[in-house]
Amino acid sequence: MNYKSFLPNLQGAIFDFDGTLFDSMYLWDNVANDSLIALGIEPPKDYRRKLRNMSVYQAAIYTVERFNLHITPEEYVDIINKIIEKYYSCEVVPKEGIPDFLKNLKDNGVKICIATATDRHHIENALNRCGLRHYISEIFTCTMVGAGKDNPKIFETALAFLGTDKEMTLVFEDSLYALKTAKNAGFKTAGVFDCSEKNQRELKCTADFYINSFK
Repeated sequence: MNYKSFLPNLQGAIFDFDGTLFDSMYLWDNVANDSLIALGIEPPKDYRRKLRNMSVYQAAIYTVERFNLHITPEEYVDIINKIIEKYYSCEVVPKEGIPDFLKNLKDNGVKICIATATDRHHIENALNRCGLRHYISEIFTCTMVGAGKDNPKIFETALAFLGTDKEMTLVFEDSLYALKTAKNAGFKTAGVFDCSEKNQRELKCTADFYINSFK
């Protein structure tokens, strides 16, 4: 897929990671419950749904408070990281067409960075293993900027780093709530299909562009 078909004068690209660049959302369907089980707690039926739009750290705060755990949110994040480490180091792969799409952007001088709720070292592990790290100028995380994707801070921080015009910078997101945050902040947005997002019709209607496949 050639990006010039929908924004020929693109200067900057801000990518979400899980479900957008990499086919990795499946692991998050299990890790929340697994982290509670590791503490000897049976996960309530609503638990995974409650966490769906939270960053890892926000989820940790919520979990520690809800279950009155005698650990800090930081310690809970460590439990999550140990569970998911193997997935990013050994298993998750880019979505089909992503390597060529990133190369196309880079070859045409488009600046690229990542804005994600996942911890940086997991992203680094996956990118390095798949030979894609050299395409990415910087990785911004919700933990790093101190806000989840219900707040535009991570996108604004990424834009400031890229130094590109907002109207010529495209935010790629598979999640409806995060895409809405970027769009409401004045960014051009590309909705990316992933089966983890159930509101595909609204995602497609909300986004400026819609990508079913990067092939």
